[in-house]
Amino acid sequence: MNPSIEFSRKLGAAYDASCKPLCRELGIPQTALDILLFLANNPAQIVSIRKLKANLVSVNVNRLVGDGYLERRAVEGDRRQTELVPTEAAQPIIRRGREIQERFCRELLDGMSEERKAQFHETVEIMEGNLDRILGEE
Repeated sequence: MNPSIEFSRKLGAAYDASCKPLCRELGIPQTALDILLFLANNPAQIVSIRKLKANLVSVNVNRLVGDGYLERRAVEGDRRQTELVPTEAAQPIIRRGREIQERFCRELLDGMSEERKAQFHETVEIMEGNLDRILGEE
């Protein structure tokens, strides 16, 4: 298998493994946690950005709304649209999820010199630009 593809697979699996304890504790699926953190970090249309199936998002969003972690609000000027906003009850989960994300990133770069970390970040920026170009999002 291509090393880049294998790295991507391992990266996703390691991130999911890092989040599992919090998901088990809260009794929510990984997708629900991903949605909550994504909306907290990047308020945008999650279906198109995360490439999740709309019905999977809908089920988890409904659960998060029902559990009091998300609130649906009408978009001013367009009553057909609704935005999803994390509630105050979600803030401790978001805080803990962000801590997991930050720890994951630190552990991923563990053992790298500051110079290597800087090179890695530069490389990721270039790769991100290439991905945007491939996806036609420039």
